[in-house]
Amino acid sequence: MADPFAERHRIPTRAGAFAALAAGDAGAPLVLCLHGFPDTPYGFRGVMAALAEAGFRAVAPWARGYDPSPLEGPYDADRLGDDALALADALSPGRPVRLVGHDWGAVAAYAALAREPARFARAATLAVPHPQAFFEHLRRSPRQARRSAYMASLGLAPFAAARLQSDDYRPVDELWARWSPGFQPSDDYRRELKRCLRASMPAPIRYYRALFRPPAEALARASRPRPVRTPTLYLHGLRDGCVEARAAEGQARFFVGGLEECTLEGVGHFLHIERPDLVAERLVAWLRAG
Repeated sequence: MADPFAERHRIPTRAGAFAALAAGDAGAPLVLCLHGFPDTPYGFRGVMAALAEAGFRAVAPWARGYDPSPLEGPYDADRLGDDALALADALSPGRPVRLVGHDWGAVAAYAALAREPARFARAATLAVPHPQAFFEHLRRSPRQARRSAYMASLGLAPFAAARLQSDDYRPVDELWARWSPGFQPSDDYRRELKRCLRASMPAPIRYYRALFRPPAEALARASRPRPVRTPTLYLHGLRDGCVEARAAEGQARFFVGGLEECTLEGVGHFLHIERPDLVAERLVAWLRAG
């Protein structure tokens, strides 16, 4: 897949050297865009173009565990948050950063925001609400429990990586079909995603193992109060087949720095890829306000 921008970088940080796509003037305010699973920085290319046009410097790294970024773990939320902080420090030392995260990128964003809120001017998370709100909803919603069964399958089941890779990653195509009903990413995007997964396995699914192991530590992480003190925008597609929109109900109490929430009609879990124009419009207005 050809780079959508002239810029593709290798960013040395205290957490390792991360590969990243970038768009916008190098001196402009930084927006760090963190992808999830199964996705790559190319999922943000439409949003990044709009952010660059709006006067921001958008940088989307390949996350830990995704080739060509570092493949070694650990892969728990704290480590992912540390990676985000290390990237912010490397790219914008001493200057406040704006942070956008989708799916696992949202999880990383929550960890970074909880750890060093003063480092970030504003934040936006997509498709995954605050972890405390999500796990509370998961415990009381059989429908969400069914939707989230893939987490245990990927994290605990033997031969999960082999099954995910079977028939040219057909299970990944099936996840996309369930999570973003009626949407089909481009052939170029799918080829690059599968190339990345092929070069990275089993690291991308070890994120899910980190949710459960070791059990005592995983339980402590899931129940730990982690308030967010940075003003945050939350976007959720109403056709999301992975995380119910209701999973975000009541999450405002975890955002002591302020929360604005917006549900978007006609889009699913990969809302930033399905409608980059709509998502970028919300992001630009929010990020400019701070």
